[in-house]
Amino acid sequence: MQHHEEMYEVNPFKPKEGSMVDELAVIVAILVGWGLLNFGFQALLSLLAESATGDGMLTRLTFLSFPFHFWFTGQFLPLWFVVLCVIFNLYTDRVTERHSHRRDRTYE
Repeated sequence: MQHHEEMYEVNPFKPKEGSMVDELAVIVAILVGWGLLNFGFQALLSLLAESATGDGMLTRLTFLSFPFHFWFTGQFLPLWFVVLCVIFNLYTDRVTERHSHRRDRTYE
């Protein structure tokens, strides 16, 4: 029972060496990329607001006939999420493949 619990112990703040460190690095990078655009754009809108109603340079710009802030939030951010998912899967596949080769020693 003791050995079974140690085998599946996962702590994201203290990852085990090997694939878990690389997987955690990918997860943190993806979360930073997601949070930066989601919250950063809202902060930028707030910083560039020229009036109390929120009107500013980014709300006056248009892109594809939409106000830029509307297009960015309504179309670009969902697309960004899909792009991050693809990047996450590609890197996770590479990390898994690299570490499985190391375990099997098939890379030699």
